[in-house]
Amino acid sequence: MSTLVVNSHILYHINQSGGGGGCYVLQTTSGGCNWFDRRNNGSSKKISKRDLRVEAFWPDMTRPTTIEMEPINDSEQLDQILLQAQEVSQPILVDWMAAWCRKCIYLKPKLEKLAAEYDTKIKFYFVDVNKVPQSLVKRGNISKMPTIQLWKDGEMKAEVIGGHKAWLVIEEVREMIQKFI
Repeated sequence: MSTLVVNSHILYHINQSGGGGGCYVLQTTSGGCNWFDRRNNGSSKKISKRDLRVEAFWPDMTRPTTIEMEPINDSEQLDQILLQAQEVSQPILVDWMAAWCRKCIYLKPKLEKLAAEYDTKIKFYFVDVNKVPQSLVKRGNISKMPTIQLWKDGEMKAEVIGGHKAWLVIEEVREMIQKFI
């Protein structure tokens, strides 16, 4: 894999597979434009057009980068969501969090990015434990926050308790999702 850094007069190529790289300089003259290879101690070697290949990689702009998680406000809504998910045989992910929990707040946007990765395979929801009836919190068997649970076929199948670094939690959640999709 190569990385290209470019401006209007310099093209710098970094070969990440261990083969080195190069600095190519564009010289404009009255006769046209030419690229010169500047890798060999400042000496210049003209590069023909057939020897120089430039590519650009752009992200897929048709897919969202984040998907906002939907709130669950009561047990009836959770039942309805679970029923809909069961009908299409799709798991759901529930983030049990609180507005005062710093780790929960920090983790939420990262989970929303993860939701975009699994856009058609799994739906992401969140429950603010201070804004819902305690019967819902007891149903989720929540004792620590943030707790991320995966539900499938109407029951909780796996969970990650996220009291550590966000990137580790996201990796654990990703592994949990992979087991059930």
